[in-house]
Amino acid sequence: MSGDMRKSLLLHGGVLVALFTLQFVLPAYHHGNLARIMVLASYAAGYNLLFGYTGLLSLGHALFFAAGLYGMGLAMSQFGAGTGLALGGGVFLGALIGGLVAVLALRTEGVAFMIVTLMFAQAGYLTILYFGAYTRGDEGFVIAQADRVFLGQDLSDPRNRYFFAFTICCVSFVMCLSVVKSQFGKVLVAIRENEERARMLGYDVAKYKLVAVVLSATLSALSGAAYGLLFGYVGASFASVQYSIFPLLWVLLGGAGTVLGPLVGTAFMFYLIDLSSGLTTAYMLIAGVVLVCLTLFAPQGLLGELRRRFWRWLP
Repeated sequence: MSGDMRKSLLLHGGVLVALFTLQFVLPAYHHGNLARIMVLASYAAGYNLLFGYTGLLSLGHALFFAAGLYGMGLAMSQFGAGTGLALGGGVFLGALIGGLVAVLALRTEGVAFMIVTLMFAQAGYLTILYFGAYTRGDEGFVIAQADRVFLGQDLSDPRNRYFFAFTICCVSFVMCLSVVKSQFGKVLVAIRENEERARMLGYDVAKYKLVAVVLSATLSALSGAAYGLLFGYVGASFASVQYSIFPLLWVLLGGAGTVLGPLVGTAFMFYLIDLSSGLTTAYMLIAGVVLVCLTLFAPQGLLGELRRRFWRWLP
């Protein structure tokens, strides 16, 4: 094992150990916040696979997050499915929609790809509103506490909720790290850096892009299904444009193309808004100024700048 690989494993392993340990020492408020951050960071990690490593800018990832959320929620509320089956159904629906979107959207590139994915997401949002008799539209619906039980554990209990969120976070980031370190991940980076050269070297660029979209959609759907299950609410707001913008912001803040960047960016953005809202009702002004400063002085994101200046081995 090379020195860089050893450093990478120690860093990522240390972060996971720290996240696991924090559940025993954090006060209730931050305990719940960190559980939410870990699930949303998994969503950002899925987005990072597509944007940070493959170079495809999507504005439609809310569609995949909502597919997992509603696939899980409707399976439980409309069909009486068990928690495990509903969770798997949400992930499968997200992967299926990801495949369909990939087949159509990848016929375009650049700005056109961004616009097409945005239109798909808007179509999904309008579909949720149209079938309001089942989805309850903007109002959404609550998943009963009695139904939020997985493997005999009540997921509404704060400790169980945190551990489940931690598990989802581990699965997402271990999967991303495995992909990045694999030959497949190296080809994705090659496509991001120079697509024509990757094609000239004999790689089937279209196939790699399609798999990247499906993997990204699957991780996003997993986080969506987990979010609804852990926090007991399914609503159309999670399918709106802002939930396509959020993962882009989180990834850019943390560092696009870094495995830990989505977690750092999600936590930073979450607490930036949380702390500034406690100071003033114009909290978005404070958040906006901080984000502009970060964009100017750390254009590669927090971890991206650390990698550029000090830790060149950071994946």
